[in-house]
Amino acid sequence: MIFPILFFGMCVYMLYNQESMAKKNTDVFFKECKLLLDSSFSLLYIVTWEEQRFLQQLKAHLNATNLYTWSCVSGLQPFGKEKLKQATINPVEALSTVLSLPMNSMVVLNDFHKALEDHSVVRKLREVISSSKLGDRKLMILSPVLHIPSEIEKDVIVMDFPLPTFDELNKLLYSILTTYPHNQRTKVMLNQREKESLIDAALGLTLTEAQNAFKKCLHDDAKLSASDIEMVLEQKRQAVRKSSFMEYSTTEENEKSIGGMSKLKSWLEERENAFSQEAKEYGLPQPKGILLMGVQGCGKSLVAKVISNMWKMPLLRFDMGKVFGSFIGSSESNMRQAIQTAETVAPCILWVDEIEKAVSGMSKGLANDGGTSARVFSTFLTWLQEKTDPVFVVATANQIHQLPPELIRKGRLDEIFFVDLPNPVERKEILTIHLQKRKQKIENLDLNALVQRLDMFSGAEIEQAVVSAMHKAFFAKRDLQEDDLFQAISETYPLSTTMQEDIDKLRQWSEYRARKVS
Repeated sequence: MIFPILFFGMCVYMLYNQESMAKKNTDVFFKECKLLLDSSFSLLYIVTWEEQRFLQQLKAHLNATNLYTWSCVSGLQPFGKEKLKQATINPVEALSTVLSLPMNSMVVLNDFHKALEDHSVVRKLREVISSSKLGDRKLMILSPVLHIPSEIEKDVIVMDFPLPTFDELNKLLYSILTTYPHNQRTKVMLNQREKESLIDAALGLTLTEAQNAFKKCLHDDAKLSASDIEMVLEQKRQAVRKSSFMEYSTTEENEKSIGGMSKLKSWLEERENAFSQEAKEYGLPQPKGILLMGVQGCGKSLVAKVISNMWKMPLLRFDMGKVFGSFIGSSESNMRQAIQTAETVAPCILWVDEIEKAVSGMSKGLANDGGTSARVFSTFLTWLQEKTDPVFVVATANQIHQLPPELIRKGRLDEIFFVDLPNPVERKEILTIHLQKRKQKIENLDLNALVQRLDMFSGAEIEQAVVSAMHKAFFAKRDLQEDDLFQAISETYPLSTTMQEDIDKLRQWSEYRARKVS
């Protein structure tokens, strides 16, 4: 039941349930920072887009009373004070000035990765951090880009500043609503699950991006509803559009678009709310993903689209073949970047279509690329095993023998499903779906006779037979007739005939190794 509710009530509930878990990420990050700085590490490299949020939390968590910042336009100055120091705009001069700052000073060098392209700056930085005059002064490089010259690789510790947590986004939304110009009319028209989904939709965004998304939702009527979740997700689509390895897929397919597969549908329905806060409190781990293997054209890719709509999570299509680059180390870096993109959009569905093509030969050690394929796939497998972000992987495969055994063992994914050719009941469902989808009347058709003639046809072949028959009827300028369908079926040579041996091998392999979808 959807009902209007003041946001304050929603916030109290969410904060009570999320506070201890939500604070954990930033608390752990700054605890690690303090440990490193107290352990005589003089140089940290912090990777983040959120400059102001980091600086504010750094001052609060580490009680940094002598906090200084440097930029190429403002020079070196105390944090929060707009006082231009022209002499320290030059990075070499700024590093020299560090040694004259009060003891226990902490200096944050903003976007210093560009300055490190100058060898004289790198040389001066090495001299400063190794100088006995440095004392208790600490240096931090703050940048959204990781660029470390080889000369200082051994002197620097790299850390990723975590994005805003559920708790921070929850407080942000509460703050926006309570300070909105028309706050007397500001209400939330969401049920409990939708409340969580709205905050989850903003996870992976920076605080500024989330703030813009929330304000956009309230712009017209000062209310939040279920439709606003899609508006927040649009911000995440922007991140995916900038990635050359991911494609943000939109689809209107739902579980009624799938004929048959009753066991798989039940499995998915049981896990529909497994990413919710209620499931976390119950002690359930987040689902990791599934591998769909079987006969081509039987709906494996369609399942990925359906899961996205069933679970109301964005769908990312990952082209693993694109991560392989021509430069040494670029392929491994590309894989890490692709994983980071998926985690930014999380919670989401990550669809890896025909995964065997990307890793073909690795199961038999045939990769002849200096081990690049093995390292890239190892990165992906390790992430599958260890990932904590809510990314549900849907991998599809037609040739199971081409997959490395490391992928199909338990622990990487939750389950392996085998998708076989549809049985008579499923063929009737599939035929009905495609006829109704294309606005065709089925009352005057002998569906049972047609289903019998469609024996050993895949779902894709049934669809193509319907389309082919409709072309005949359209060309003749009349309604679709039974004879059109029979003729289209008789002109189709199904894959089960041309590749019977391969299909028999697939069925034999799956007999005791995979669950049937129906």
